[in-house]
Amino acid sequence: MTEFRHASTGLPVFEGPPVSEAVSLQAVQWLVALQACDAGEDTQASWRRWRADHPDHERAWRHIEACGLHLRDLPAPLAHGALQPRRSRARGRRQAMKLLALAAFTGSSAWWIQGGDWREWSADHRTATGERQALTLADGTRIHLNTASAIDVRFDASQRLLRLLGGEVLVTTASDPHARPFLVETAQGRLRALGTRFAVRQRDGASHVAVFEGAVEVRPADAPQAVRILAAGEQAGFDRLAVDVPQPADELAAAWSTGLLAARDMPLTDFIAELARHRRGRLACDPTLASLRVSGMYPLDDTDRVLDMLVRTQPIELTGFGRYWLTVRARQSRT
Repeated sequence: MTEFRHASTGLPVFEGPPVSEAVSLQAVQWLVALQACDAGEDTQASWRRWRADHPDHERAWRHIEACGLHLRDLPAPLAHGALQPRRSRARGRRQAMKLLALAAFTGSSAWWIQGGDWREWSADHRTATGERQALTLADGTRIHLNTASAIDVRFDASQRLLRLLGGEVLVTTASDPHARPFLVETAQGRLRALGTRFAVRQRDGASHVAVFEGAVEVRPADAPQAVRILAAGEQAGFDRLAVDVPQPADELAAAWSTGLLAARDMPLTDFIAELARHRRGRLACDPTLASLRVSGMYPLDDTDRVLDMLVRTQPIELTGFGRYWLTVRARQSRT
């Protein structure tokens, strides 16, 4: 018999009359329960009783088996979200399992699985656009999350690992009595803190690190032999293959952790791009304004006020629709 599969997910199409959303979700909940590290005989017995309770239960489970779904094969954030303890981020856990059910029984969540923005709900710590957060980890390390940022934290007996899923963090490491290394992982590689204070930013296709105290070892993901150590006062970008030549780092670049955007002779186009990170909606700048320069300290919690200050001190104006769709352009003469 020909097996039909969803074109987007590659998973088998559910055959026969559809089962209810509740049953499909229960099937995924059993998938998660059975693959949990603490699953035992009681779990197995309850699962068998559930399958025998109703024909739809058995049909749903057989479909899960046909899909060959295993959490180890799923995108890490999705599997992590599904396996979170019930007492921890219950909303994110429920959403993860609903997405699994949609993928298995309808195929309609493929765009989420293949490229969705998982950090909005599954990260251990996250900030929305315009938010910042300060926290202290179990070892005493202090972390500042910039706007629209997300991290996972994984400490075990051999290492202290922070995964930067997106955005930017400022890290001040604490000494560890067990001498475990402190590592930061981005999409492009891994950083090892050498008694340090440093900032890491995840960009599209690249990462950036600036070291303010101590030193940081940078190791590209696909070229571990290309390791480079950055000393205090240095910064560099890196991708999966190489680390850029270090440049001087400016301590003011971390002023966002105190709620300020610091500019020192910064091109207006760069300034607006930074300000836009902290503001909902669209904020763009005419590239011809790059020759205009901005200096000063600007409050990130009131971007409207910052824009008003710029309009009053620079030959520019704002055009657009309301406050959520704005473009900075050269001021037009009024006749």
